[in-house]
Amino acid sequence: MILVTGATGFAGSHLLQRLPPESRVIAWARPEGRPAYSTATNVEWHAVDLLDRAAVSKAIASASPTLVYHLAGAPHVGSSFDNPAQPLEINALGTHHLLTAVGNEAPAARVVVVTSAMIYRPSASPHSEESDKLPSSPYGLSKLAQDRLAMLAGADGLNVVVARPFNHTGARQSPTFAISGFAQQIARIEAGGAEPVLRVGNLDAERDITDVRDVVDAYGVIAARGQAGTPYNVCSGRAWRIGDLLDKLLQRARVPVRVEVDEGRMRPMELPRLVGDNTRLRALGWEPRVPLETTLDDVLRDWRARGA
Repeated sequence: MILVTGATGFAGSHLLQRLPPESRVIAWARPEGRPAYSTATNVEWHAVDLLDRAAVSKAIASASPTLVYHLAGAPHVGSSFDNPAQPLEINALGTHHLLTAVGNEAPAARVVVVTSAMIYRPSASPHSEESDKLPSSPYGLSKLAQDRLAMLAGADGLNVVVARPFNHTGARQSPTFAISGFAQQIARIEAGGAEPVLRVGNLDAERDITDVRDVVDAYGVIAARGQAGTPYNVCSGRAWRIGDLLDKLLQRARVPVRVEVDEGRMRPMELPRLVGDNTRLRALGWEPRVPLETTLDDVLRDWRARGA
């Protein structure tokens, strides 16, 4: 039995599509959430609030999973400055409830906890898993707490491995993230639903970008071959300037588009560069396979199909 938390989210929905069709899967969503992008007959949907400790314990006891992918959480860096308590509650307390329940009710289960590269101290150099930890946002702090909880659970004997994804993108991502937001605006302009002006934030930031399909494949590799109690960076190992990615999307636009900087889209304490070292993950046999050009095509195609 495979359990996936955060199954209605961006990466969660892609993970469901990559799991073996013969496997039995329980997918958790928030009580107010709804299944999306999944028509698989082997997926059973349950509404579980990770902040309800008793409900989490009961759901784990009922499911008795052998493998857990924990993807649920507050995903956005920028919004964490507006409400710092929310990511701390969801990412840290929710993870604590899940790991406690697994330890009590399914102690033999393998657990992949997905944290974030935002736990690392800002640096222009590639981050290894041993790099200094010093988050620069409330979101990063919440993910560091989540990461530490997972590592402590592993030290206590739970079969836990940690995935630390860097930036990733693809079809179905929220437009609050840069590439998806650019593509949504382009699709709206093409459809005549907006003036031909694309509004942007900081275009000089550099980010390590991986296709979401490669990312969820990495989660599967980590689940199968990762060493218990060990973290793995999930990244391409290359940083792209956001402005250069925008230029690639604009080259795909069907109509002329003008770019304007919107101060309201600037984040507090924006990291100038974030890039990872994926040596440890590659040693497990993983490597990114989806070309960046394909990823950008897919993101734009997705927004065009959705009517932006």
